[in-house]
Amino acid sequence: MNAYLELFRLENGIIGIIGLVVTSFIAAGTDIVNYWQCIILGCATVALFIAGGNSLNDCIDKEIDKVSHPNRPLPLEKIAVKNALYLSITCLILSFILSIAQNPQSTSIVGIAIILMIMYEIILKQRGFVGNITIAILTGMVFLLGGSIVDHVENSVEIAGMAILVTIGREITKDIEDMGGDVGRRTLPMSIGVKNASVVAAVFYIAGPILSIVPMIKGCSGLYLCIFFADAMFIYAAFIIFNDSHKSQKMAKYAMVVALIVFALGAINL
Repeated sequence: MNAYLELFRLENGIIGIIGLVVTSFIAAGTDIVNYWQCIILGCATVALFIAGGNSLNDCIDKEIDKVSHPNRPLPLEKIAVKNALYLSITCLILSFILSIAQNPQSTSIVGIAIILMIMYEIILKQRGFVGNITIAILTGMVFLLGGSIVDHVENSVEIAGMAILVTIGREITKDIEDMGGDVGRRTLPMSIGVKNASVVAAVFYIAGPILSIVPMIKGCSGLYLCIFFADAMFIYAAFIIFNDSHKSQKMAKYAMVVALIVFALGAINL
């Protein structure tokens, strides 16, 4: 069973579920209790989608992972590629079926996400920057789904937009970090050089926090002013990318967690 949990990347599924629940609270506030059934379905939808996507990724990248990630289940032959592929297809189909039980908007979001995930693994992953954008959009769609399942998707647009922008920056940073091991891909750092790619990543890290100003304009709790801590972390990630890409992408990851918490605090009416 541990091999399957490794295949599914259990920790990623947990993070996705937390993101969905927090975004639902951001979108609906205390009215979230009226949507508990939708929340449960949404959590299952996200967990299955992430499990299916990660399984598909490992099937396609088995040969590459023999070098880059030799301890994963498929390179170690703990799970047959055929079985992993069947699991991937099953998880993605179940994810879509559960979305149908929610509302048409949620079904559309999940359906588009599944198509993008498959396109990414088969075609877009090798396209470098286009692949970075695809992963960022998929990340943002988790937050849109969180708003959609409580019928307030409009209240999740800012956090989804911020997630998309900073994830593009983080994906570029990870490409800089992994340049030595990338096989069969033409990443942005390979195309325009590490320094220029770092500039592009820094721009996205700084662009993301700009969206954090929107809730202040629309009106929010005074606790939301803590967002400046997250903004400062993103800006710091932009500055250190030129010297330490690993530290930069880790800082951006932590900053997104802080931003998510602060957005939730901003939804509390004091």
